[in-house]
Amino acid sequence: MKQNNKNLFKGRQFTAEVILWAVRWYLQFPISYRDLERMLADRGVQVDHTTLFRWIQAYAPEFDKRIRPHLRMTNGSWRVDETYIRVKGKWMYLYRAVDAAGQTIDFLLSPRRDAAAAQRFFRKALKQPHTVNPRTITVDKNAAYPIAAKAVKREGVLWRFAKLRQVKFLNNIVEQDHRRIKRLVRPGLGFKSFATAVQTIAGYEAMAMMRKGQVANAPANDMQAQTNFIARLFSAAA
Repeated sequence: MKQNNKNLFKGRQFTAEVILWAVRWYLQFPISYRDLERMLADRGVQVDHTTLFRWIQAYAPEFDKRIRPHLRMTNGSWRVDETYIRVKGKWMYLYRAVDAAGQTIDFLLSPRRDAAAAQRFFRKALKQPHTVNPRTITVDKNAAYPIAAKAVKREGVLWRFAKLRQVKFLNNIVEQDHRRIKRLVRPGLGFKSFATAVQTIAGYEAMAMMRKGQVANAPANDMQAQTNFIARLFSAAA
């Protein structure tokens, strides 16, 4: 792991500590790259906003990948919904799910809102080490969800007794959770490509799971514990 971490930061002008500091800030708060450039300058660190963009694209997916094995298990009551994200001037569909306690299950960005996209989302979510096969899946009235659920049941991916409930008001918890993503995306005025959107959102979701207290040994309101946890993940000093 240490060798991999060393390679991860090799060739960078700045230390791992500075890079992780900047990436954590961007993924947690609704700021633009130029805002972050000014914030770092205030701390005596001169980094161009284009460099910050490259850091986010390189390390946000790493945050997501490294945090997931440490997540607490979610429960078997899923709330699934999709929201809209602008990518390259077009609206894309961001599928998201939380459990009944508001813990994040997973996300999927898709150019289409259909049964195939819903199936991909279910498959992706059910592969995660912190999820269980749900007893109930609450969705809205989107006709694609029953089709998708039946398909993944036939595949043996979803438990065949799982109940799909199309009750919109029960999904308020995930609709409220969408607002955090919207706040983080807004300062950037949309994404310039599908790939950059996926990579950045992965980081947003990873840090959100940490802030919700889903990471073992990193309590929700203990910022120092969270900072130390990230440093250990990347073998860097806090």
